[in-house]
Amino acid sequence: MAHDAHEQNNSIFKVGINLTLACFLSSAVIAGTYALTAPVAAKSQIELDNKARKELVADAQDFKAVEGKKGWYAALKDGKVIAYVVPTESKGYGGAINMLAAVSAEGKVIDYAILKYNETPGLGDKAEKPEFRKRFAGKTAENLEVVKVPSDKNIQALTGATITSRAVTKGIKEAVEQVTAFAATQKK
Repeated sequence: MAHDAHEQNNSIFKVGINLTLACFLSSAVIAGTYALTAPVAAKSQIELDNKARKELVADAQDFKAVEGKKGWYAALKDGKVIAYVVPTESKGYGGAINMLAAVSAEGKVIDYAILKYNETPGLGDKAEKPEFRKRFAGKTAENLEVVKVPSDKNIQALTGATITSRAVTKGIKEAVEQVTAFAATQKK
């Protein structure tokens, strides 16, 4: 009987050693895979980010990170700043709406891209469509106000998605105001 108990303890010990070795080997394989793929993934993310910025400011030849401003990029053409691409966020109907806003150095909206949102399909998700985005083009902060009646001066709300329309407009307006204030300090 004592012999059976000793064999059972020995068997449990062997299983424990085997499980430990399997976990160690699995961890090593995962760490090695991460070490090999992390630089490729980082490079791919940079390329995607540059592509997104280029889509927002098509005239830009290059983008340069703005020192002291997290996530901000200056769009350059012939060495001069023609616009800024800045992250912005606002609370919509379904939660936070994360965007990138392209604003000219003169404080006018060029375009924007919605990066992440959780708005109602078929209603609030229309905020990322070109038909709505083009309503912002060329607008300054004082014209970024949502109205229900069509107007060339302001932003007409999306039918059935007024909260989303206001959230996007608020986020873009904040970005325009920040860029305008920042650009004024750069001219001095």
